[in-house]
Amino acid sequence: SSFFYRMGGRNETKVMYFILLGFPTTGELQLLLFSALLLAYLLTVLENFLIILIIRNNHSLQKPMYFFLGNLSFLEIWYVSVIEPKMMTDVLSHDKRISFQGCMAQLHFFVTFVCTEYVLLAVMAYDRFVAVCRPLRYPLIMNHKFCAQLIAGCWMCGLTTSSIKLSFIARLSFCEVDKINHYFCDISPLLNISCSDSSLAELVDFTLALLVIMVPLCTVVASYICIMFTVWKIPSSEGRQKAFSTCSSHLTVVILFYSTTLFTYAHPKLMYTYRANKLVSVLYTVVVPLLNPLIYCLRNKEVRSAMRKTFTCR
Repeated sequence: SSFFYRMGGRNETKVMYFILLGFPTTGELQLLLFSALLLAYLLTVLENFLIILIIRNNHSLQKPMYFFLGNLSFLEIWYVSVIEPKMMTDVLSHDKRISFQGCMAQLHFFVTFVCTEYVLLAVMAYDRFVAVCRPLRYPLIMNHKFCAQLIAGCWMCGLTTSSIKLSFIARLSFCEVDKINHYFCDISPLLNISCSDSSLAELVDFTLALLVIMVPLCTVVASYICIMFTVWKIPSSEGRQKAFSTCSSHLTVVILFYSTTLFTYAHPKLMYTYRANKLVSVLYTVVVPLLNPLIYCLRNKEVRSAMRKTFTCR
């Protein structure tokens, strides 16, 4: 998986490929795991595609809240497509190799999508804050141009963070330890198998992770604190319920995504020593993207109503 060349009087190693160890499975379990992953992947793509279709085809959903939801669905289709197809082929295949370039590409896209989702969920929280706490100014503040700028900002944050992280990871030397104890190329396992000094890459990764996680998280928390205070001031219980129902599905998605990813990225190299990390990764790469569209559809009356209109004869 590597070849040596002489540089400055010492041997340097150029890694050609890595081996993704994934999950150890027996012959009987392989087909079952493959079938479960294939079903989860197809359902996730279908659910998110249907949400985009429903939002595009229903005038009642031409609102900032659903514009952001459509973008979240678009993001999650790509998010799962970076991880799950390779994961499925590795379950059945004996050859679990991934080229160095392929590994870096997978890492780049995955980090881009994860970071973009962090910021997008914070933007969606801000949208709910303006809707509940500043209802009269909502159309003026959340106009189409501003919403488009917020989405562009989300993607810019994701791409910039990923590019900076990757520039440091790609410089590391990986010697002959080419086995990655994971089912996809993530930062933590790559830092663990590097034989060069990875302290700078770790520092950059930790600093950016802190910014990308904590700034959106603080935005979400601050938004929901303001929402709660505003909702409590509403005199009728029906009014309170209606105000908070527009936020409940988003809050559920935020809790699911943030809780699972925080476990992994709070302290990458240290946290990676726990075997549970791999199982938690399955939650945010397979389970959470599968549940998100269901949460939005089942808990949101407008989406359910638009879905009935889309799929029934009028």
